[in-house]
Amino acid sequence: MASEFSFDVVSKVDYNLVDEAIAIAMKEVINRYDFKDSKSEIDFDKKENKIMLLSSDDYKVKALYDVLQTKLSKRGLPLKNFQPQKMESALGATAKQAVKVQQGIPQDKAKEIVKAVKEHKLKANISIQGDTLRVTSKSKDELQTVMGLLRGGDYGITLQFENFR
Repeated sequence: MASEFSFDVVSKVDYNLVDEAIAIAMKEVINRYDFKDSKSEIDFDKKENKIMLLSSDDYKVKALYDVLQTKLSKRGLPLKNFQPQKMESALGATAKQAVKVQQGIPQDKAKEIVKAVKEHKLKANISIQGDTLRVTSKSKDELQTVMGLLRGGDYGITLQFENFR
């Protein structure tokens, strides 16, 4: 009997690296002249998967986000998984912006990925398991083909492959 091979498709963000990036971004902000007396801050809420950017005006919040993006990308974090929300005016002449951190594969993206694999009529089964996808096949070559297909597609999030068995 031929054995089944499989791997998982995930979309993860390492929170330790995010914390590190935020700490270094804040150090840079404190030392930058254009942020002088602006009371800018970056808060990370791990439970809600959200980063809050707060500063004295819209321009400074945008600059804060640029600094954060630079620090995140230097740590190899997938920028596609950080989605900035609408800029809001807060009390006391300040502006704030939430940045949603996408952890896991959302249901609509998972269905889109499954559909893309099925359209190519590959001999691989793909199943949605919560916020991950499991791909199984009798052939390792088919799994490699699926990986190539997923790497080539743009699903709005960064995909990683793990548990290759």
